[in-house]
Amino acid sequence: MRYECPCGYVYDEEKGDPAHGIAAGTKFEDIPDDWVCPVCGLGKESFEKL
Repeated sequence: MRYECPCGYVYDEEKGDPAHGIAAGTKFEDIPDDWVCPVCGLGKESFEKL
């Protein structure tokens, strides 16, 4: 699954966000609630499922 931030950043569960401590394969719902978009800083609640 992929989730998009309003700024255009896409979180891809297959790739994760290793640069910010999120391992590849991490489901979006399993990302800690304090994680934010690495581009603009918005929280998970701002993302929409693609």
